[in-house]
Amino acid sequence: MSLKEIRTRISSIASTQKITSAMKMVSAAKFHRAQDTFFRFQTYSQKLNDVFLQVSGAADGSWVDRWFNEPQQLKRIALVVLSSNSSMCAGFNQNIAKQLADSGSEIFQDIWNTENVQIFALGKKGAQLLNRKGIETCFVDEEIVHTTNYDSAIKFCTEKLLNPFEQGTYDAVYIVYNEFENPAVQQPAINRFLPYVKPQEETDGRDSSFEVPEITFEPSKKSILETIIPMALKTFFYEKVLENAIGEHGARMTAMHQATENAIELSKELKLQYNKARQAAITSEILEIVSGAEALNG
Repeated sequence: MSLKEIRTRISSIASTQKITSAMKMVSAAKFHRAQDTFFRFQTYSQKLNDVFLQVSGAADGSWVDRWFNEPQQLKRIALVVLSSNSSMCAGFNQNIAKQLADSGSEIFQDIWNTENVQIFALGKKGAQLLNRKGIETCFVDEEIVHTTNYDSAIKFCTEKLLNPFEQGTYDAVYIVYNEFENPAVQQPAINRFLPYVKPQEETDGRDSSFEVPEITFEPSKKSILETIIPMALKTFFYEKVLENAIGEHGARMTAMHQATENAIELSKELKLQYNKARQAAITSEILEIVSGAEALNG
């Protein structure tokens, strides 16, 4: 490689380093903002979860059991896939598509990859990767994961998930997303959203024998349950959307940090290679001058 080619590569890598460094800073700002939003919303969600625990316990044997009863058979399901609209976030999207492709037939058995599994892709990249693996999506939305807007997320949850499930269109609803652990680690997961697993069944450090206190419903039990249960389910769904946003920005921040570090290391190697080549060229020129001078003195 000539000195000119090495200089060109060094210049190109320096430009790339500036871009990845800037993208890392942008992703870091978005990550902290998304994390702050998630933690603030989680405070509300946890409080609603406590209320939901009491209400769902009081609802046993009533008309609301359809939200909680285990399906006898999975004949038709809805599958929500949360991903991102843009790339450069390492394996964030690829891991989701791979997890679904590898585990789909095991979890959903005979109905997998048929018209009985309706896949709703929230995020452009997830839909693209699934289509490449031969998995068809019936609905793609880019706006919900782009803005993580509460109203748009709740509208989708109500129209595409809650209402059809309540009407018996689906036997179950599953969500595929990345569980956030830290900015560098997001674990792909396939969790059932409906019928909902009651909070006391989710240990979460709480005694499973939690006794439901006696509750007085005012104005009526039915009106309270009609309001609180859908509200809680919408809240739990939006919490997954926020968690997906944290994972995306964390994965992109980590990926851009690694890209910046790689650019720095590669730049150091090329500079060392350039200095060696330049030194060899100077030495060669000195030898030519000395040889010419000796020939003239002859």
